[in-house]
Amino acid sequence: MENVTMSLEELLKQKSLTDETLLQAAERAESYRILPDVSVIKIGGQSFIDRGRAAVYPLIDEIVAARKDHKMMIGTGAGTRARHLYSIASGLNLPAGFLSQLGSSVAGQNASMLAKLLAKHGISYVEDAGMSSVPLFLEQVNAVVFSGMPPYGLWMRPAKDSLIPPYRTDAGCFLVAEQYGCKAMIYVKDENGLYTANPKTDKNATFIPKISVDEMKEKGLHDSILEFPVLDLIKKARNVREVQIVNGLIPGNLTRALAGEHVGTIITAD
Repeated sequence: MENVTMSLEELLKQKSLTDETLLQAAERAESYRILPDVSVIKIGGQSFIDRGRAAVYPLIDEIVAARKDHKMMIGTGAGTRARHLYSIASGLNLPAGFLSQLGSSVAGQNASMLAKLLAKHGISYVEDAGMSSVPLFLEQVNAVVFSGMPPYGLWMRPAKDSLIPPYRTDAGCFLVAEQYGCKAMIYVKDENGLYTANPKTDKNATFIPKISVDEMKEKGLHDSILEFPVLDLIKKARNVREVQIVNGLIPGNLTRALAGEHVGTIITAD
């Protein structure tokens, strides 16, 4: 490890940051996991929060009970209101960076509402600048709420064929899990996981319990359960090499997933 570090130090002094030798040395360097005992949970906006009290209240109770044994960073999706904003802004030909800001405002609203329901349990909402306080919240109450939308704003990378921001709340939550070196990434949705087709419209859709990123792309399922860029992020990740999608409408599913059980669909890097 020392030789790799010294070599990397010398390369950083002498080479361009795009130099192949430097990049290889950086790749070999050990990755430090900042929060290895924490699970990131993404609560879907359209699939879950938009359903209102009947869906959200039982999940709140489950989160409060689960935090006794598990540390959680809880990210929120944007949902239907963001889709409405995207539709209007796209019709006005606004660029992806501005749409990203609009989507972020809705995901933030959902995070704020969720945090208010969890406030009496000491669980708070942290915004972008407050992410540095996350370890303190986790140490004190084992949970914290954040907006799942990555803060790219005007710096959002445009999609190839659309004005819709390609990196939204699925990607934002995964990036948090990966950068903090977290234990698990769990997506809470209103379906059991990935199917061969949309189970809401196709009665012949077959459930897929486990699949790799490459297999999803080969089967044409790459844009059916998570935002497309998330699959490439999983493939390139160093810390979080798989994610699980669970049906949060079924009581106990989230708790079981936090405990490491396979209850939904697992998508793996390899």
